[in-house]
Amino acid sequence: MQYPLAETIGNPDLFVGRHEEFERLNEWLELIPKRLSMSTVILARRKSGKTAILERVFNQVWSNNDLGIIPFYLSMRDKDIWIQQFALNYYQTFASHYISFFERDANIVDNLLSFKKIKKYAAAKQIDIMIQDLDLLENYQKQGTPGEIWDIASSAPHRFASVYDQRILVIIDEFQYFSNHIFVDQKLERCDKSMPGSFHRLVESKIAPMLVSGSYVSWIIKIMAEYLEAGRLDKFFISPYLTKDEGLRAVYKYTDHYNKPITNQTAEQINKLCMADPFFIYCVIKNCKKNALRTSEGVINTVNTELTGRHSRMSGTWAEYINKTVAKINDINAKDILLHLCKYNNRTWTPDELKNKLNIDLSTKEIHIRLEQMLDADLIEDGGSDIEYKGLTDGTLYLVLRHRFGKEIKHHSPDFKTDFQEQIEKLTHEKSSLKGRLNNLVGKFAEYQLATDMRTRKKFPLSVYFSGVKDKKALNIIDVSMRIKFQRSDGKEMEIDIKAESDDKRLVLIEVKKWKQKVGVQVIRDFWEKIEVYARLNKDKKILPAFLSVSGFSAHAKKMCKERYIGMAEAIAYL
Repeated sequence: MQYPLAETIGNPDLFVGRHEEFERLNEWLELIPKRLSMSTVILARRKSGKTAILERVFNQVWSNNDLGIIPFYLSMRDKDIWIQQFALNYYQTFASHYISFFERDANIVDNLLSFKKIKKYAAAKQIDIMIQDLDLLENYQKQGTPGEIWDIASSAPHRFASVYDQRILVIIDEFQYFSNHIFVDQKLERCDKSMPGSFHRLVESKIAPMLVSGSYVSWIIKIMAEYLEAGRLDKFFISPYLTKDEGLRAVYKYTDHYNKPITNQTAEQINKLCMADPFFIYCVIKNCKKNALRTSEGVINTVNTELTGRHSRMSGTWAEYINKTVAKINDINAKDILLHLCKYNNRTWTPDELKNKLNIDLSTKEIHIRLEQMLDADLIEDGGSDIEYKGLTDGTLYLVLRHRFGKEIKHHSPDFKTDFQEQIEKLTHEKSSLKGRLNNLVGKFAEYQLATDMRTRKKFPLSVYFSGVKDKKALNIIDVSMRIKFQRSDGKEMEIDIKAESDDKRLVLIEVKKWKQKVGVQVIRDFWEKIEVYARLNKDKKILPAFLSVSGFSAHAKKMCKERYIGMAEAIAYL
């Protein structure tokens, strides 16, 4: 797959999990050519991975020429802009992405073509509708009629799809900003709050369906109800959390990417304390000291600092979100109610129940008003009736709110470190051992677990992990790397999954296969070729080859491994 749109996550390999979400999205994409897909809005709070999902959808669709869908991506900014400037940028982005798809030119997805180059291309390819649009845009600019410019820009994807019998996917991130940032005058004095209504008809298009996102759920739903009619956009709610397995994979990937040493035990602890929240995990790993995550104490201190530190990435990002939402409920009783609902989010609560439980000096009506304000601010959920409310099942939000309001309400700061220590102790004493849990996961990310275990163990003979090893002398590991790339003499690129270097110039090169079927002899031959090429490139090193196949080896593959002293393993002998 290609990545013409630079993903904000950085290295595309850091995109982890979201398998269930992409199963649904892929089904939706496959129905677009049949005109069966309904425009959809992805709803979740900030830092839930919506942008990463939309960017990956764009790159996936752009790369899959056989699917026959032309993707167009726009990210709305939290910044005021004149409608004419916005409309011209909208059309320029659409035209550049349209041309990029047909020319298979990834460079012009982010580096947009000028209007002059767009017009030159349209003339050369005889795209009459594009030529006509560009002429009209130029005339309307001279006439000073920005509304007409926006009409042309906003309708372009649907019109192109209709005229040329194409399927175009319109992807817009942070759609809610249409309602408060686009101004009809150049001085930015008159905001057009009805801008979302521009898409009233367009969201019904089956030839140019829309996939949009919103970080403020209540805000987006109100926009849909007022300007788009609620049923015109299919709502797709996503969780800010990964599954436990996906969260653990994120820990391994991020620590490997940022070169932060961990153990298999602390990997699980990080995932537990961060609740498999990918943004939380990212903040903890990226901002910690080099060796802070080798011990349980280091994990606790790092997570606590990221959560409570005034200048931490996690704290700063959440402060921005909280400041926009909590401003509406700026009294101690409302904050007490909010914390209570977040803590006991497994049931619904009525104003009367909250008044009695918290001994609040407010009338039932006043409590109800504050609950409605919280609901409007996306801080709680509707409980199913007009008087029932429920806390969000969002553990990260609860920790942030508890840190922010705990001292004000309870007159003392919350002791997160003690809470974290209790969670880790509980994790340690669960019935299933760490080794058992890791073995259950070995088929999913064996290379990360093996590399982590070797870094932790440091001194060991290779026979600890692999059978059939000729060299029995203990290794003293000074470096463990993953995905080592090198080239054969004819320029062909090769890759080894794990390289472990000992201080005596011995190198362990390991191939890892997580297939459901046994590894055959041809795979071993291919691995042996890599060993020979790498040995020629590193003549001063002694190479020790090893192969981990979680589904085992065929009889012929085992025979070849034994003949060439390639270590074999089907599981990891954890420290």
